[in-house]
Amino acid sequence: MNEQSATNEQTRTELEAAAYRRLRDHLRDHTDVQNIDLMNLAGFCRNCLSRWYMEAANDRDIAMDKAAAREIVYGMPFDEWKARYQREASAEQKAEFARSHPSG
Repeated sequence: MNEQSATNEQTRTELEAAAYRRLRDHLRDHTDVQNIDLMNLAGFCRNCLSRWYMEAANDRDIAMDKAAAREIVYGMPFDEWKARYQREASAEQKAEFARSHPSG
């Protein structure tokens, strides 16, 4: 890899990291958006994002469990976030989830 390619790769990594942090912060700021809403609309949620983060760490031999990864994404322990912000899913949300995720 030449110097230009290395610089471009570093820049790409930095841009991707910045985009991830912005997404993470956006989700932290919009606690009214429930995970089931995200799953129904986009097919992923905060828990998915934290699982991907944990898997990336583990792939690099960095020990991380689900609770630690969730705290990074949620900005607090998951149980605390659930107690503060999670609402019971409506019948409509559950029906949409069942329709859009038939194996889930």
